[in-house]
Order: sequence, then structure tokens, then C-alpha cells
Amino acid sequence: MVKVDELQAYGDTTRTGYRLINSKFPPIDLFDDVADSDEFEAVYAMQGLTNPRLRNELGNLNLLAKDEIPYGITGLYYAIGPFVHVNPDGSRFSNGDYGVLYIGDSPETALSEVKHHQQVYWSNVEDLAFERFVFRQLKCTYTSGGVVSVPPSQKEVLAPDNYTQSRQLGAELHRKGIAGVHYPSVRYAGGECFGFFTPKKITEIIQTVHIEMIFNGRIVSTAALS
Repeated sequence: MVKVDELQAYGDTTRTGYRLINSKFPPIDLFDDVADSDEFEAVYAMQGLTNPRLRNELGNLNLLAKDEIPYGITGLYYAIGPFVHVNPDGSRFSNGDYGVLYIGDSPETALSEVKHHQQVYWSNVEDLAFERFVFRQLKCTYTSGGVVSVPPSQKEVLAPDNYTQSRQLGAELHRKGIAGVHYPSVRYAGGECFGFFTPKKITEIIQTVHIEMIFNGRIVSTAALS
């Protein structure tokens, strides 16, 4: 098991990356003009009281410390989404107790990562023969200060389908307040990924294109929609 203090700091740079989210989740931009915690909580409370559907879509803000929210950025809700809608099944660096915001270094990396996981998920859905799914591609700008790097030599942490070691590492990084982890993609050769344990490093997220995936026993095609 790799030790946290053995990992090198990635370095503080400004980077751009990409992620995909399912378009069945509607965009929420009502927080983009919010400047501080008091305004955020007021808007959240107002919307939750007046719109039960939106209250469910907003997620559980109790899962995210208010000082972790990057108020005032474009795409604020895209940044905090993974932390207020935590996947109970977990991910590479989480057992499901906390959220992680994953970003690929290129559209190709992001697509390959999401395609793999959707393939696994859809293949386990009983009686699903043919379906069309649409994803939003998000362009993310972020800073990498406080991030550590997992080198390619850490094969157990980077195991394609066994997250035992990576989840143990993620839990330790999260407990110690590390901002995120940088690691080579195992779904796209030459690609790199970041997993952030806080949205605080995000400075902007904007929607770019829509990506269509066609599933017919397996994912048979992917294409950007005009």
C-alpha cells in the first residue's frame, strides 16, 4: 500500500480539463451569482421551500462544508454536484462516504472514462437491449495546488477493476485534507485524470457540447451532437 507521505506534490498550476454528466440531470445555474455563504443558504432555502422537485435536485448541502464552496464562479453547481449527490456505490478513490470530482485532461480521456463505467452499469441492467443516452461535456478550469500524484508504478492503486487499494488511499487523503489526486488514466492511453476531494480548486465550469452514446448490448457508438 502506497503511503501518503511518499506521494509527490503535483505542483500549483492552472489547468483545463473535461468531464461528462448525464443530461437527465438538469443544469442548475441559480447559484452562479451568489457571492458568499449567507446568500447561498438563503437561495438554497428559498428554492427548497418553493420547489420540492428542485429541492431533491439540489442535493444534500450538509455533506459539504460551506467554506469549501467556491462562491462566485461560473458553473458553481457543477462544481459542488458530486459532493452533494454522493454516489453510494463509491468510485476509484471513495467507498461512497464522500464525493469526488473527477476530471480528465482531454475530451478523449473524459469520454473513455465515462464510457467504461456506463458500459459496466448498462450491461447489468436487466432487459436493456437498445437505448440512447446523452451526456453534457463540461470544460473545467482549476488549480492544482495541494494535489498529490500517483505514479504509474503504483499498479495496485491503478488496478482497472479493483478499487481496494485506491479507496484506502483516497480515504487517507480525504481524512488528511489533501485537495486531490492526480493519476494516469487506465481507460485512455496517455491520458491523465484528477480526482478532487473539494470543489474549492475549481475556478470555472462551462458546458460545451452534448455527447450521444448508443447502447445495444454494449456501447456501439459515441458522437458529439450539433
